[in-house]
Amino acid sequence: MPQIECRNLSLAYENHIVVSDLNFDVNAGEYICIVGENGSGKSTLVRALLGLKSPSSGSIRFGDGLSQNTIGYLPQQSSIQRDFPASVREIVLSGCRSSGFSPIYSKRDHSIANENLERLGISDLAGHCYRELSGGQQQRVLLARCLCAARNLILLDEPTAGLDPTVTAEFYHLIAAINRDGMTVIMVSHDIPASLHYASHILHIARHPLFFGVTADYVKSEIGSHFIEHFHGGDVSV
Repeated sequence: MPQIECRNLSLAYENHIVVSDLNFDVNAGEYICIVGENGSGKSTLVRALLGLKSPSSGSIRFGDGLSQNTIGYLPQQSSIQRDFPASVREIVLSGCRSSGFSPIYSKRDHSIANENLERLGISDLAGHCYRELSGGQQQRVLLARCLCAARNLILLDEPTAGLDPTVTAEFYHLIAAINRDGMTVIMVSHDIPASLHYASHILHIARHPLFFGVTADYVKSEIGSHFIEHFHGGDVSV
């Protein structure tokens, strides 16, 4: 069974249907980018996948050992979050869930946190205050926290928003490496060139029509070619 199976899914925002009859599967190891215009329902879909919003109709089923509480989630960062007065280690540890609601983290939790700090090249920042870091460093910290929470899938909502081009490129390389290591990636993005370069599949959200399939087919599809041409100048490569 796929890790996520959506069938005839309809989603509403403020009592207005924004997506209807959505069907797609997420399989282990895939890298899926969710694209579409503002207000097309991308964030609403993210909330539904996380169990924070109920579908208007249709179903979301989980398989292959995945459940909503084993999805690693990296949300869009707010200005309040950027100024959070905690150490890097504390923030990364907060992604570990084996201790439940206990304030005491287990030896295993610390081991997982250390592994992800090292994996993202930020072990040397563990004792630093989060709010004193650069934007790119903060995103690495939040990605490490996300990985601590994840069993085999991470869900990223515009993870490079506000980052400069060099840091953005480095972050995409990190995500691609994590995907190559076997982690399924679902990423909401307005960065069409990067989506087409890295993603194995594209899910284009709109009221109608919708597209879900491999990236090469998206580029050749009517909705894909129109979106690329009119919103991003057509200057993309797969």
